[in-house]
Amino acid sequence: MEKPNRSIQCTVDNCTHHCGDCNYCSLDTVMIGKHETDPHTDKCTDCLSFNMK
Repeated sequence: MEKPNRSIQCTVDNCTHHCGDCNYCSLDTVMIGKHETDPHTDKCTDCLSFNMK
């Protein structure tokens, strides 16, 4: 199991970087992006570091 980065919380358990049931990411940094031209809510953004298990 990867070492959790306690600075990056995550609940996406179908990502390869997710650290089991502790709800943290194992990456040192993550890339956050947008899929809307002018995002106004969290639903308009994405974790671009996501990698499907």
